[in-house]
Amino acid sequence: MLARLAKLAPRNGWRVSEPPPPYGVPLPQTPAIKRVVAHNPGPMTGNGTNSWLVEHEGGCAVIDPGSAQPAHLDALVAAAGERPLTHIILTHTHHDHLDGARPLGARLGIPVCGFHASEDPDFMPDLGLRDGDRVAGLRVLYTPGHASDHICLETADGIIFTGDHVMGWSTTMIPPAPYGSVRQFLRSMDILRARGGRLLLPAHGPAITRVEACIDGLVAHRMAREDSIMALLPTRPSTLDEIVDSLYHNLRPALRRAARLNLQAHLEKLLEDGKVELQGTQWARLLP
Repeated sequence: MLARLAKLAPRNGWRVSEPPPPYGVPLPQTPAIKRVVAHNPGPMTGNGTNSWLVEHEGGCAVIDPGSAQPAHLDALVAAAGERPLTHIILTHTHHDHLDGARPLGARLGIPVCGFHASEDPDFMPDLGLRDGDRVAGLRVLYTPGHASDHICLETADGIIFTGDHVMGWSTTMIPPAPYGSVRQFLRSMDILRARGGRLLLPAHGPAITRVEACIDGLVAHRMAREDSIMALLPTRPSTLDEIVDSLYHNLRPALRRAARLNLQAHLEKLLEDGKVELQGTQWARLLP
């Protein structure tokens, strides 16, 4: 199904962007959801990490507190207003999502929740979550690919907090095994598309209203990247760095590591598909 969707999807129509939002200010998304953007902009984080505050019957949950900067944590507490903060929920344990979790949890005496099998060996959640669980009025969707412990969170009315799995301003980085997987990423995309959500709220960048177009566009990008790797991959064995140089032109130095990891993850899938071979540390395309 994903391959068929990739052929049908527009290649660039899925992208959405926004000017840098104000930092430390609660930005209403719906009557029950606010966004506070952390002041941690960069090539991998865009304008910064979105920390989402979601009201529920017992109070308010924080998704991805992100930065441990005191000003950001103060802003999260202030944004909750009179509603008590009850849960901290992580979409995954990369540091631009995790760093503020323990300081905020200790400050408020509330649990830090995340996928039960943490990717970070130095972190275990107070409340381990599994696919299908419910926490603070949200349904847990296990969506590995970008990270082995990545989850999305779904409201009862069709809003999905997508972490880094789906973003509208950029494609996500997919690292090689055991941390990431292109094949798992595509399967998780299939899961999200099947949910039929009406709005996606990512951990970086603006809200996504054209849900199917964005998901299909991101799938199309991955399939096109796979096609370009196969087209440019030499039949003679080549190192990852040599292949990066042939695939990416005018690549900013700050993005080279991410490009290299993405490439390795794609090559691992192609190796499983029997389309490439690995000889030591060198890769080559298999002739048909």
